[in-house]
Amino acid sequence: MGRKGKMIEKEIESSYLNEPMTIKIYLPESYSPLFKYNICIMQDGNDYFQMGRVATLSDKLHSSKEMTNTVFAGIHYKDKYDRRKKYHPSGEQNDAYTKFLVKEVVPLLDEIIPTYHMGQSRALMGDSLAGTLALMTAIRYPNTFGKVVMQSPYVDENVLSTVKDAENLHSIDIYHTIGKDETEVHMTDGNIADFLEPNRELNKQLKTKGTTYYYHELENGDHSWKYWQKDMPHVLTTMFN
Repeated sequence: MGRKGKMIEKEIESSYLNEPMTIKIYLPESYSPLFKYNICIMQDGNDYFQMGRVATLSDKLHSSKEMTNTVFAGIHYKDKYDRRKKYHPSGEQNDAYTKFLVKEVVPLLDEIIPTYHMGQSRALMGDSLAGTLALMTAIRYPNTFGKVVMQSPYVDENVLSTVKDAENLHSIDIYHTIGKDETEVHMTDGNIADFLEPNRELNKQLKTKGTTYYYHELENGDHSWKYWQKDMPHVLTTMFN
């Protein structure tokens, strides 16, 4: 079955990353410049469109009125090394990539789509390292991004320390999942890590911050799209209803 909405592509010659970056934007079937839209910016964009089936779910949930007007924008990486450079909190391009999102992607979307021009109408969504990036970016720019979706985020001491010290998390809505089987995750640097316990520690910290916070541990969930995709309808109806 074909998608009912429309996919468009825009390219940004990023002055922060010194490379061209492609943004894939999915407009719902009912899209009209007469209406205003929430924006969900997804890292691992191709994965969310293909394995997460975000466009198909957007069609279904817009039609059934189970989600409010939302446009999904996806940004993808070149390879696993490029992904780590941009998404990892200690990655060489992490700061530049964060500025690219805030100072180049958001203005582009605000220019071509009728948005609300406010943080609560903008979400960052990502899985694994991309989820980490979503949280860390929103903490740094809470007036720009008011919603975070992180599925099985990578959590280290840097992330926990940043969350502990954050004073603005009460203004951010957060959706957070981790699979109960994510105890031996193979990472791109060749190491194997326990994601479950650090995510449980992150959960403890976030619960003290006064934010609107949804946390769920997926039964038998491992670090894969099989489980992230199953959770996507709940993600979208919870965060964009």
